Amino acid sequence: MTPQQDTLIEISGLKFSYPSLDVLKGLDLAVPRGKVVAILGASGCGKTTLLRLIGGQLRPAAGHVKVEGKIIHELDTNALYEMRRKMGMMFQQGGLFTDISTFENIAFPMRERTKLPEELIHDMVLMKLHSVGLRGAHGLMPSELSGGMARRVALARAIVLDP
Repeated sequence: MTPQQDTLIEISGLKFSYPSLDVLKGLDLAVPRGKVVAILGASGCGKTTLLRLIGGQLRPAAGHVKVEGKIIHELDTNALYEMRRKMGMMFQQGGLFTDISTFENIAFPMRERTKLPEELIHDMVLMKLHSVGLRGAHGLMPSELSGGMARRVALARAIVLDP
C-alpha cells in the first residue's frame, strides 16, 4: 500500500465555529487504516463536532476532511450515504432507542442497511454482545442497563457492520 492508501481519514487545516464559539482552529490529523482511535478531551472542546464533520453532518469553515481519499463535504448525497454505510460512530449519549430491546438496537443497522437473513442477524448480534462483554443482555431494555452497559451496547451497534 502507498502512504495515502494506509491513511483512512486525513484532516487538514480544519476549522469550525458555532455562532459564539470557535471550536476547531486548524486541526491536522491522520488516522491510519485498521487502527482504533479514541477522541478524548474536555467537555466542549469539539469531539462531537469533529465526528460530525467526519460523518458529513457538518461542513467545515475551512480545511478538509478526507475519508478514503474523498473530501467529505464535496460528496453528493448518494456518495455520502455510501461512505456513511462503512462508518460506525459512538457518541457520548449512545443514542439507544428506548422502546426496543438491546438485541433490536444492535440489529437495527443490519436490517436497515443490508439484506442479511434473520438467522445471520441473530448470530451477529449475539457475537457483538459477547465481544463487548454483554453475552446475556440481549433481552434487556435500555432502561435496565447501567451507564457502562448502555455504552457497550452502543459500541456493539456501532461495530455490528464491521466498519
